Amino acid sequence: MTNPTKRLEQFLRSEIPGLSGDLRLEPVAGGQSNPTFFANFDNRRLVVRKKPDGPVLPSAHAVDREFRVLEALGKVGIAVPPVLLYHEAGDVFGTSFYVMERVDGRIFHDSQLAGAPKSERFEMYRSAARMLAAIHKVDFEQAGLSTFGKHGNFFSRQIARWTHQWHLSKSHDLPEIDRLVEWLPANLPANDQTTVVHGDFRIGNLMFHPTEPRIVAVLDWELSTLGHPMADLAHTCIYSWYVTPGEYGGILGLDFSDNGLPTLSEFSHAYYEASSQSDRLEVFHIVLALFRNAVIFQGIASRAKAGNAAAQNAAAVGRLAPIFARRAVNLIESSGQL
Repeated sequence: MTNPTKRLEQFLRSEIPGLSGDLRLEPVAGGQSNPTFFANFDNRRLVVRKKPDGPVLPSAHAVDREFRVLEALGKVGIAVPPVLLYHEAGDVFGTSFYVMERVDGRIFHDSQLAGAPKSERFEMYRSAARMLAAIHKVDFEQAGLSTFGKHGNFFSRQIARWTHQWHLSKSHDLPEIDRLVEWLPANLPANDQTTVVHGDFRIGNLMFHPTEPRIVAVLDWELSTLGHPMADLAHTCIYSWYVTPGEYGGILGLDFSDNGLPTLSEFSHAYYEASSQSDRLEVFHIVLALFRNAVIFQGIASRAKAGNAAAQNAAAVGRLAPIFARRAVNLIESSGQL
């Protein structure tokens, strides 16, 4: 039997005409839960993203959903990597996978945009705000995504899901999280709407032009679904303005002006200007985003304690759970200013 790399090369040659030279397959380093590879030929640079080997939950690692949303959004002008094909069977590369074009650009793993000129950072954030607004403005029914997720009651479903997850992963008392479990359902916003949401829209998942302060591709659509746009906006905001540089590469505590960075208010207003909706970011949205991530971090902490966490930094990440929960409670108890 031929090895997986050789089978993949033969498959790609049969599906993509004109490939020359041998396939050079290179794993992409990082924390992707779906293994990703650069697949380079002499005249073409591709990316292969596959479901992990071994048993996985049926709803997890759904690379078919990633391919579906990338294909749909690419057709309506959203900056995503162009997708070429999806292969469901495991006969070629062990599991299902999809292939996309490799995009040239810059990726920053911290919200400070270290390495980018200070004079361009504000505009890079404005480009991010406009891109998020463009995603939320997509007519998901016309784009063929009407069955991509449930319609309506997004916040209620999120609260129920993450409350359940908290009870499953709870290894010790965290009164702040218990406080959020009570507060969130009692403070649901009245307005409910449905758009495409990315699910993890933040600086680290954006690729910027090699020399210009604009986005050329939005990456990592693994958590995308149909949901409420303010949930997406809040998630973006907490990973910049509610996280310190030492915790998760955020900008909390920095002098924004000295670093060429926008305030949360300036970023959200750039989003509002580009958006067609009347909703505004509220304390509830930020609190829910902090709660969701606190529960995720608590799950990582529990797995680290049990010795079966995948990431090497699992214990450090797990320690963020009470920090995020405490910031959410502080926001509730403050004057309500974001």
